[in-house]
Amino acid sequence: MAESKSEPKPAGSAPPPLKEALGWIGFRVDDMNGSRVARVEGIYVDAEDEEPVWVVVKLGRFGKITAIPYADCADGPGRVWVAHGRKTVRGAPPIEPGQPMTRELELDLYDHYLIRRDRGRHGAIVELDEGAVTATPAAEGQG
Repeated sequence: MAESKSEPKPAGSAPPPLKEALGWIGFRVDDMNGSRVARVEGIYVDAEDEEPVWVVVKLGRFGKITAIPYADCADGPGRVWVAHGRKTVRGAPPIEPGQPMTRELELDLYDHYLIRRDRGRHGAIVELDEGAVTATPAAEGQG
């Protein structure tokens, strides 16, 4: 049976591929309690393998732009749920939209979201040279 795009993915399922994630642009972002947090502005991909790593969000109409770990997001009908509370996302370091992410910015974001340095991507980013570009904005035709 084909999975419907309007139903949330089962808990523990892998995040969707980049092409589907690019369709999130403009979606409302809610925390797991259903509180509105932000709106999706874009997706950042790993600078080497082009796999999605960050969801770029805008906080409020004139608010700052920041990023949420892609692995901590789940899509649903017209919205994205995040595994972090509204206050946590709103307290995240700002990013400069459209600009590549550096090692230092990613480390700041991972530290903010309390993701341990010995885990997955965070652990790999720590090993890179200072100033290294680690993620770039995904292009519409990518994926």
